[in-house]
Amino acid sequence: MRIRPSPLIATASAALIALAPAAFARQTGGTADEARAMLMKAVAAVRADEAKALDMFNKGEGGFRDRDLYVFCINASDGAIVATGNPNLKPALGTDIRAAQNSTGDAFGEEIYAAIQKPEGEITEVSYVAPRPGPDDRLAARVSLMTRADNDIGCGVSYYK
Repeated sequence: MRIRPSPLIATASAALIALAPAAFARQTGGTADEARAMLMKAVAAVRADEAKALDMFNKGEGGFRDRDLYVFCINASDGAIVATGNPNLKPALGTDIRAAQNSTGDAFGEEIYAAIQKPEGEITEVSYVAPRPGPDDRLAARVSLMTRADNDIGCGVSYYK
């Protein structure tokens, strides 16, 4: 006895297969919830052992780099970037975040610096555009979730909208 699939099941299966690549393509980057979870994990790591945490962030180890999500940290006193999990941004280590701007000249570094001046535990969203990783580096909406991790350090994790 041979069982035949119903036309409805066959149609639904075909639609699912056709739409699957688009659905997976949209999921290649980190989400806002994943960025927030990584930020909370980073804050806990800084509070436990700041030097070890900054080393892990710079190396992208310990779950602090995932797809396009990575931790970056800034000195609260002078704005110096002290950690970044993005290997392409290593030359920015030691520079003042307040001078940061995107390729269109829009400055967003002052907003990031202001966000880490707020009380510990308060998360601030800083929105701007930045090149989305890929073959053409198109500009896309990006949000940095920023918070004060301890008295000296503020950290953030960014995601694309």
